[in-house]
Amino acid sequence: MKHFTRLFNELDITTSTNAKVEALKNYFAAAPAHDAAWAVYFLSGGKPRQVVATARLRTLACEMAGIEDWLFEECYQAVGDLAETIAHVLPLPGEVSDVGLAEWVEQRLLPLRGLPEDEVAVRVRRYWAELDAQGRFLLIKLVGGGFRVGVSKLLVQRALAAHSGVDARRVAQRMMGYTDGKSMPSAARFAALIAQDDDVAAPQDSGQPYPFFLAHPLDAPLAALDERLGPVAQWQVEWKYDGIRGQIVRRAGQVWVWSRGEELVTERFPELVALAQALPNGTVLDGEIMVWQDGPAPFALLQQRIGRKTLTKKVLADAPVTFMAYDLLEDGGVDLRTQPQHERRAKLQAVLQGTDIHLSPVETASSWAGFAQLRQQSRERGVEGLMLKRIDAAYGTGRTKTNGLWWKWKVDPMAIDCVLIYAQAGHGRRASVYTDYTFAVWSRPPASKAEADAVLDAIARREPAQPGALQLVAFAKAYSGLTDEEFRQVDAVIRKTTLEKFGPVRSVRPSLVFELGFEGINRSPRHKSGIAVRFPRMLRIRHDKPVHEASTLQELQALLP
Repeated sequence: MKHFTRLFNELDITTSTNAKVEALKNYFAAAPAHDAAWAVYFLSGGKPRQVVATARLRTLACEMAGIEDWLFEECYQAVGDLAETIAHVLPLPGEVSDVGLAEWVEQRLLPLRGLPEDEVAVRVRRYWAELDAQGRFLLIKLVGGGFRVGVSKLLVQRALAAHSGVDARRVAQRMMGYTDGKSMPSAARFAALIAQDDDVAAPQDSGQPYPFFLAHPLDAPLAALDERLGPVAQWQVEWKYDGIRGQIVRRAGQVWVWSRGEELVTERFPELVALAQALPNGTVLDGEIMVWQDGPAPFALLQQRIGRKTLTKKVLADAPVTFMAYDLLEDGGVDLRTQPQHERRAKLQAVLQGTDIHLSPVETASSWAGFAQLRQQSRERGVEGLMLKRIDAAYGTGRTKTNGLWWKWKVDPMAIDCVLIYAQAGHGRRASVYTDYTFAVWSRPPASKAEADAVLDAIARREPAQPGALQLVAFAKAYSGLTDEEFRQVDAVIRKTTLEKFGPVRSVRPSLVFELGFEGINRSPRHKSGIAVRFPRMLRIRHDKPVHEASTLQELQALLP
C-alpha cells in the first residue's frame, strides 16, 4: 500500500501529463505484478463493491479518536471530504505496514463484506493502525467504493506502453473489459497486458471487444464549416442516437454484448443476443443499444432496463431493445479498423443483409447549410444531432485524430432560467468551495415582484409552502459549467445567505438566477417537480435577471417531447 500511496500523491500534486505518465511508468517498473494489476484496475476506473458502510466508518473513527460526533461533523464541514476527515482525526499510527496493494484488497478489504459488525470493527481499527494519514485516506476510499484520481485510462495505457515497449493501441485493445467486475485482476492478467507476443489476449480468442473510437465535439459556427471540414462529399453523415454505445461480438458460436464503459451486458439484453444469431462468426459490430418503438424512444425507457436485475415479460414488452449498427470492426475474423470508413460501411451493409439489426441511415445534403437545416429536426426525430465521419477515416482508439476523424454535431442544449436554493461543497481541490447546486423554478408565473418577494420572505422565515400557493419547485442539480472564479463568487453569496444546514448541505435565501442547459427532458414520478433532465450544466449566471423573472414549471413542461 505504501508504494501505491506514493504513486497516488505523485499523480495528485501535478497537472503535467508527462509527469503523470512518468510516475505511472516508474511504479509499474518497481511494483510486483499482482500489485500492478490492481493499480491498473483502480486507476482505469474499476471500483470494488462497498464493503463497509461509510456511516460505520465514521462511527469507528469517532470511537478510535475519542471525539463526539458533533466535533467530527465540524471537522467534516471544514475539510469537505469524509475519507480525509477520518484520516486526520485518527490517532498517529505505529509502524507503517509493508503489505502490498493486492494483499490489502484480496485478503483484507474484500473479506470484510458480510462479516459480523464486531469483527469488522476489530479489523478496521487494526488496519488503520498500520497506515499513515495518506494510506488511511486511500484505504477508506477503497473500502467505501469512492476512489478517484486525476488520470485517464488513456494515460494508464500510455504508461504501460512506455514501460513495456508494446504499442499503446495494442495495450488499449488488451485492456478492454479489464475493469469488468466479473474477473479479478491478477499477475497473469497484468503480464498479458504488457506481453511482447502479439497473440497474447488477442480479441479473436474470446469475446473481448475492441477499444471504442470516440468523436470530437464540433463547436464551429456554420460559416466556418467549409474551411474547417472541406466539401460535404468527403463526409459520411448519420444521426447521433441517444442510447448506450455498445459492441456486439459474435465469435465461436457465442455472442457477447459490451457497453462503452467496458461492462459485459449480454444478460441484460437478450433481444440483442437473439438478433446476433444471424451474424456469421468472426463479426464485431459497433453501434447504439436503444429502445425502439416505431422509431427511437426516449432514453428514460432504456434507463428502466439498465437498472433491472430481473427482466420480466412486461419489462421486455414495455421497453423493447434493438441495436443500431454503424460500423463493422471485424469481418470473418479479420480486423477491419485500418480500412477507410467507406469500405467498412460497404461491408457492414453486406453483413447486415438478411438480419433484423438496424443499419444506421446515411443522410445527404448539398452543403453544410443543408445539413444544418437537417440537424434542426433532431429533437422531433428523437436524436441528439449529427455524426460526421470522414469517408477515408480509419477506426481509431479513444478520442484521437491520429488514425481517423469523427465529429459529433449535437443540437444546441435546451435551457431554462432557474434559482439556486441549495448548495453542497465539492470534492478534491474544490472541497472547501460550494460548487454542487440544486435549482428550482416557480410553480407558476408570479403575479408581481411583490408576490415573489413574499415567498422569498416566507422561505427566510422557514415557513412551509402552502398547497396551491406560489412556490419554488426544485427540479435539477448541477456542478459544472462555471469557472473557478465564478464558483468563488457564488460561494461567497452562499455563505452570506445561508438559512439552514443539513449535514453538508446548505439552504440559501434565493437570490441568484442561472441559465441551466440540458440535453434531454422527460416526466419522472420520482421527482417532486415531475420532471427529470439529462446532463444538466450551468451555462451562465444571470446577474441581469431578478429572481421573480426566473422560469416556471409550465415552461419546463412545454419542453417535454
